[in-house]
Amino acid sequence: KPLAEGQLDIMEIVWERDEVTVGEVWKAISGRRRIARNTVQTTLQRLKEQGWLHSRTDSHAHRYRAAAPRAATLRNMLQRMVDVVFSGSTEGLLAALLDRRKVSPEEAARIRTLIDQAEGKQP
Repeated sequence: KPLAEGQLDIMEIVWERDEVTVGEVWKAISGRRRIARNTVQTTLQRLKEQGWLHSRTDSHAHRYRAAAPRAATLRNMLQRMVDVVFSGSTEGLLAALLDRRKVSPEEAARIRTLIDQAEGKQP
């Protein structure tokens, strides 16, 4: 199941810290926006039930860690978006990203290098 925006926000904290408690996640998020501690706890539990997180009990606290690395998860999410939103077209994704956006010569060179590397990959 894809991650919703709030779930992804929590997963970013988990990936950054490797292992977290409900309190640690709540403190990190509540510094940016209002959120109830119970909401964080419920979201962590649901992420665990959906297979995004693993947990263990340490004294009186549940400690959560990611079931998959950040890079692999984001790559899968992006591939799903390309498949669903752009009918599998990488060109469509790039066109949407570059529409109305200036790209510096340095960034354009890095993008060209990535394209050259992708062309050399075996399907």
